[in-house]
Amino acid sequence: MYELVRSLYPICRSITGEGVRQTLAQLRELIPLEVHQVPSGTAVFDWTVPREWNIRDAWVKNAAGERVIDFQRHTLHVVSYSVPVRARMTLTQLRPHLHTLPDQPELIPYRTSYYQEDWGLCLPHRQLEQLPEGEYEVCIDSTLQDGHLNWGECLLPGELEDEVLLSCHVCHPSLCDDNLSGIAVATFLARELAAAPRRYSYRFLFVPGTIGSIAWLHRNQARTHRIRHGLVLTCLGDSAGFTYKRSRRGEAEIDRALEHVLAHCGAPSELVDFSPYGYDERQYNSPGFDLPVGCLMRSQHGCFPEYHTSADDLDFVRPESLAQSLALLRSVVRVLEDNRCYRSLNPFCEPQLGRRGLYAGLGGTQIRTLQMAMLWVMNQSDGTHSLLDIAQRAGLPFDTVAEAARLLVRGELITATAPPA
Repeated sequence: MYELVRSLYPICRSITGEGVRQTLAQLRELIPLEVHQVPSGTAVFDWTVPREWNIRDAWVKNAAGERVIDFQRHTLHVVSYSVPVRARMTLTQLRPHLHTLPDQPELIPYRTSYYQEDWGLCLPHRQLEQLPEGEYEVCIDSTLQDGHLNWGECLLPGELEDEVLLSCHVCHPSLCDDNLSGIAVATFLARELAAAPRRYSYRFLFVPGTIGSIAWLHRNQARTHRIRHGLVLTCLGDSAGFTYKRSRRGEAEIDRALEHVLAHCGAPSELVDFSPYGYDERQYNSPGFDLPVGCLMRSQHGCFPEYHTSADDLDFVRPESLAQSLALLRSVVRVLEDNRCYRSLNPFCEPQLGRRGLYAGLGGTQIRTLQMAMLWVMNQSDGTHSLLDIAQRAGLPFDTVAEAARLLVRGELITATAPPA
C-alpha cells in the first residue's frame, strides 16, 4: 500500500483531467476497475460538470531568469484549476495571486479555484518574505476546455444484490494522507475481497470529491436502494487513532458495526456524529438518498497541522498505519458478512452442550469466553436479535460470537433466519 502511495504521489490530480486518468490507470493494474466519464456541461442535480483542466507547467522567474516558484518541484505550487497565464509583473501586482500560510511559514498550502475562473500560485510564507521587489515573469501553462469528468468503479458481485459501498476521493494532487491513503487502502481491500467468497456485493468508487459523487448518484439514482451499508475512506495513513463519523441515520448497522469494531480493536478511537460538512458522505447522506454511509478516518479533516499542506507527504503516512487501517476494515467486513439473525431449535431451557462436545470442563480464558458466547447466542436466538446485537449486549468481540454461532449451527441448536432488516 505504501508503494502505491509513493507511485501516485507525483501525479497532479484535480477534479478532472489527465491526473485522474493516470491515477485510475494505475489502479486498473491492481483491481478490475471500470472507468466512467461524463462530458463537461452535463447537469447533475443542482450542479454542472465543469470544463476539464490540465496543466503542463507553472513557474515564476525572477529578473535573473531563475525559477523561484516551480511546479516541477511540487504540484501544490499551482492553484488547482488556474487559467493559463503568461505575463510580466511587479511583485506588488503578483502578490494578490500568491498564497501562503503565515502560521506555518515553511509549508506550501493546497488551494483550488474549481468553479471560479482565476489563477494563483502557492509557496512557503518564509520564501515570500524573502522575494525582493522587482519584475517577475509568470507562466501557468494550463488548459481549461470541454472534456470529461472521470471516475473509477469496481463492482464485486456477491450472493446478494445488496451492496456495500466504499468510496474515496481521487481529486487531490500530492497529498498522501488526505487522498492517497484512502485510495491505497480501498484498492487493497478490493483485491482481497475479489479473491474471497462474498455474501454482499461490494462497490468501490474512486471519485473526484463532491462533483464526482454527485455525478455518480445522478447516473445511478435508480440503483441506490441496493446500498445497505457504506463507508467513505480517507486519512487512513497517519499515526493518530481512528475516527468514525456516523451516518445521517446515526444508528444504521454500519454505525453500530464500526462502534463495535473500534471498541475491540485495541487502538484509540473516537466516534463523532454526522454533520453535513466533510467528504462525500454528505452527498450519500443527502435527504433524497439518506444512504447509510459513514466516514472512517484517522486524523479528522482540517484538524491536523499537515492537512492541505506540503507536510502531508511520504514521511507523514506510515506503512504500519495503512496496514492497521486495512485490518480494521477486514473486521468491519466480517461483521457485515456474518451478521445474521438466528432462531433456536431448542428454545425450552438451556440445551446440554457437554454431550454435543460444545462444553469443556477445563480450558483457558479463550475457551471460557467462547462458551459464554454460545450461552448468549442460544439465549438471544429468537429470530429478532442479530449477532451484532448479541455481541454488543454481551460485551464480546463479534468474531467470538460469530464463531459460537457457527458451532451451534453445526450442533443443530440454531438456524439462520433472514438477514437483519
